[in-house]
Amino acid sequence: MLTGGTVKHIWSDELPTKNQDKRTAERHPIALPARLTWKDSRGMTRFASVVARNVSEFGVYVECPTPVSIPLYRLVQVQLDRVATEQGVVPPALRQGRVLSAVYRVTRPSPSRPQGLALRMMVDPRRAASVEQRRATA
Repeated sequence: MLTGGTVKHIWSDELPTKNQDKRTAERHPIALPARLTWKDSRGMTRFASVVARNVSEFGVYVECPTPVSIPLYRLVQVQLDRVATEQGVVPPALRQGRVLSAVYRVTRPSPSRPQGLALRMMVDPRRAASVEQRRATA
């Protein structure tokens, strides 16, 4: 038999939402060739040809046809194919060429999907503030 203190109940009138989107910018699906450049643990420069699958103002998700060994939080340079940067959904940061980005999620390859990397672009924080301001006034 268990004995103990009182149980405190926490009530909320709000129903939980499953897929609450907490992104600061809208993602746009694309399929554009891109190139990653980074330095490995020995300081050697590495390259990989990838396919950008979606982009937003501050991030890009890429798929690697051949798996690469890039750990979380590694800084990489991402650059879209020059012709691809003319598309309207490509954020201004990616139109200017190489963008310093941090790897913040790595998905393992499976038989049906290649390895994926979620990259957070290191863009000027003042740009982030201007995007938030535009969203607040819209």
